Amino acid sequence: MIYENEELVSTLRNSGLTITTAESCTGGLIAAAITDVPGASEVFKRGFVTYCDEAKHEILGVSEETLKKYTAVSDRVASEMASGAAEVAHADAAISVTGIAGPDGGTEDKPVGLVYIGLYCRGTKIVEKHIFAGSRDDVRRQAVQCAIHGMLALL
Repeated sequence: MIYENEELVSTLRNSGLTITTAESCTGGLIAAAITDVPGASEVFKRGFVTYCDEAKHEILGVSEETLKKYTAVSDRVASEMASGAAEVAHADAAISVTGIAGPDGGTEDKPVGLVYIGLYCRGTKIVEKHIFAGSRDDVRRQAVQCAIHGMLALL
């Protein structure tokens, strides 16, 4: 059985596309899942871990206005993270993730487990909203799986 991260690398390679990641709450786990696959160096450009707002703005070009108005955990920020990462890395595709993995930090409006996944490929952007259950590790693992699955669907 082929794992989705292997399928992603294969699909990118066969399509002649490159990818980058911009991660907040997953802390580099998506980049790790992709680079776990032999041959990933043919398609993987860079991985950005932009945990704080300052990094999202300075490295990925997320607008300070967007961060202030919508906060880091929002569909707008996930969208800007994805397109910004693709631009900075000179990649065809990008996956971004921002959310609240827990166990603390949630609010009534933005509960623990809320994750936005940004998917970008050659000008097409999709943002998915998820609310995952379980421990911090569970939330992060589910976010990685959904992000890779989402990018496969976009490709």
